[in-house]
Amino acid sequence: MKYYDWLDEWMTYYVNLATKERTCEKYRKQIENHIAPKLGEFELDALSAQVLQRFTVDLSEKGLAANTVNSVVSILKSSIKQAAILGIAKVQCTDAIVRPKAKEKQVESFTKDEQRKIELYIADSKKNKLFGILLCLYTGLRIGELLALVWQDIDFVKGIITVNKSCRDAWRNGAYVKDIDTPKTDNAYRIVPIPKQLMVKLKEVKKHSVGEYVVDGKTKYGAEVRSYQRTFESILKRLEIAHKGFHALRHTFATRALEVGMDVKTLSEILGHGNPMITLKRYAHSMLEHKIEMMNRVGKLLL
Repeated sequence: MKYYDWLDEWMTYYVNLATKERTCEKYRKQIENHIAPKLGEFELDALSAQVLQRFTVDLSEKGLAANTVNSVVSILKSSIKQAAILGIAKVQCTDAIVRPKAKEKQVESFTKDEQRKIELYIADSKKNKLFGILLCLYTGLRIGELLALVWQDIDFVKGIITVNKSCRDAWRNGAYVKDIDTPKTDNAYRIVPIPKQLMVKLKEVKKHSVGEYVVDGKTKYGAEVRSYQRTFESILKRLEIAHKGFHALRHTFATRALEVGMDVKTLSEILGHGNPMITLKRYAHSMLEHKIEMMNRVGKLLL
């Protein structure tokens, strides 16, 4: 069987049933853009460890990011392993593939002064739509989680947010639509306490809300992801703050939380990380000022 034919069967009968649509779309693009042109015509049994390793190296040499190459390799491994289990391929040869080392993305956070400027701008604008930015700064929600948030997800008595869905912009029938889906990972299902200082503002926003969604938009489904990102970009430009992606709000929340002494395990659960080591690895370097302050406190014990 040609590898391309098997990939089509693998996607149809094994991936689509158990995988999110956004992940399936990503797989299809990787197959069409990278795998099919180079490996599609190979017979499954001709995909030796050497062939796959050369293909992996070629992707890196073409300039693809390590994370992209690793994503392609994951498709190779999963699809060929399944073929071997079913007896369609004689040998499962992907364990020998050496992947490129992925670099940890640099965490971008806003400074305290920049954060203050953003908060003052939102307060002065009196636009309820912008409150979502403040909510991310003080809860660490991802943008997809924020824009999927409906008022029923907020318990005003207990002061908590239940994160149980996410959203993205999707292209359907010639137009962009807001696609509501389950959270990014199983760990992303979580309960996030709301700071009591923020609850006062949240109740005020609720009074003036006209829809089901916490962040209002032009339709009954609330704001769309790209539209809200553009709104945020325009605020940064107006405030003359260097451009950072919307995700920097989440990083800023995590950085501030560590600075005020929140333990890593608690922060990890609030952010929806798989374990505290992910949190520690991602944010340890952003705590340099806090580390210096703590070391100077220790130094005061010196006689």
